[in-house]
Amino acid sequence: MAFEPNYGITAPAALALMAIERSRAAIEHLPIRAGLITSLRESARLLSTHYSTQIEGNRLTLPEVKQVIAGHGGFPGRERDEKEVLNYYKAADKAEVLAAIKRPLKEEDIQLLHGLTFEGRAKPAPYRDGQNVIRDGHDGHIVYMPPEAKEVGRLMKDLVQWINHTIAEKRVPAPVIAALAHYQFATIHPYYDGNGRTARLLAILILHRCGYGLKGIFSLEEYYARNLEAYYEALTVGPSHNYHLGRAEADVGHFVQYFCEGMADAFAKVQARTENMEVPAGEGLSEKLLRELRPLQRTVLGLFQKSQVVTSKEIAAYLGIPPRQATIQCATWVIEGFLVIADSSKKARTYCIANKWERLIA
Repeated sequence: MAFEPNYGITAPAALALMAIERSRAAIEHLPIRAGLITSLRESARLLSTHYSTQIEGNRLTLPEVKQVIAGHGGFPGRERDEKEVLNYYKAADKAEVLAAIKRPLKEEDIQLLHGLTFEGRAKPAPYRDGQNVIRDGHDGHIVYMPPEAKEVGRLMKDLVQWINHTIAEKRVPAPVIAALAHYQFATIHPYYDGNGRTARLLAILILHRCGYGLKGIFSLEEYYARNLEAYYEALTVGPSHNYHLGRAEADVGHFVQYFCEGMADAFAKVQARTENMEVPAGEGLSEKLLRELRPLQRTVLGLFQKSQVVTSKEIAAYLGIPPRQATIQCATWVIEGFLVIADSSKKARTYCIANKWERLIA
């Protein structure tokens, strides 16, 4: 495992990490209904989609992004912008699904996120096969020279091994792991385009997998977009624009600090918003029930809010997983008492939520 990031936890980063933990603990103990979580998740997903694509030059406003996601697009001359937000929205959903799968991260997972983000296809995208140079849009001078294409495969393999090893070891705080993964992916720059969006999704995937997903009701991208200069400045470290002239070994503590401060800011906003919401009587019971569910089960509650009876194919489409995997998952959930078979016929088998969980979708 060759990747060994050079970083230090600055005093501001340490303070941000403590703030993250305080907000995370406060939010986890708030009695938030499944219906409200679904609404907050949708709002956060729209914000993430809007700001992550805006960073890359997308011209759609937030209200326009909402229209496109709802299927009411049609902005002449901005078809590419519409495609970008639709792709990112789907990829963000997929990142959460991948995070919930109980296995180590694979390179194919990251390639799949890029395939969805950049091409809109649920198919792993191969790395670039040539050199990529990032230039200043104003004067054309070289801003960054990433490693050669022949090195990308090895570097990505090292990165994924480091992520899995560090998560399993549990010595490095999850926000720091996500920050370093974001930075290193952007530094390797394994694709000709779409690296920034994929790097941000990779960070989100890691946070969800490490228990910092916050039910999907936060958006980091808004923090980046508010001050793009600070975001790019934090990503730019080392004595040279060339990966091989010190960029790879540079101290990335400044980016870790920036990332953690942005995460603390996002978590604090969610905490303030949820604490100010009126909590109906008996809501504590709903929160207790939610804590018994795993992330994938919490996610699928949104589908049952739309329809009381569903098929495994509908669950597969909603979660973005293969139909066969959804069939196996449904069988497991029936055994665990999460689902009940509504129609047992093999060709048209349907499922509904077990009585114990019905209040969560009321």
